[in-house]
Amino acid sequence: VQLQASGGGLVQAGGSLRLSCAASGSVFSIYTMNWYRQTPGAQRELVAVISSTGMTNYADSVKGRFTISRDNAKNTVYLQMNSLKPEDTAVYYCNVVGTIATMTHVEPFASWGQGTLVTVSS
Repeated sequence: VQLQASGGGLVQAGGSLRLSCAASGSVFSIYTMNWYRQTPGAQRELVAVISSTGMTNYADSVKGRFTISRDNAKNTVYLQMNSLKPEDTAVYYCNVVGTIATMTHVEPFASWGQGTLVTVSS
């Protein structure tokens, strides 16, 4: 399964960006769709999670500012980021967990997008 992320860029503090990540390939079902972020020298941080039923969870640092959503028909996850702060500057990665269908069976997968850079200037 391939993930194509887009939507990163440069924005001033207080601005907004919307990230998208589309999954393609022999997707049979998708469980969770997640956004992570990483800054140089730091570990990858989980930012937001959305389950197959639409339940969401967020890192404390982004609660009230970021909204994760998904379009199951398009196998796409979004991250709406509002009131951006300089500390939100990072490479953002999407991550999708689900199952793929082969000729004979269904098997699990977990894929990562290529990362999209978000830079918030002060």
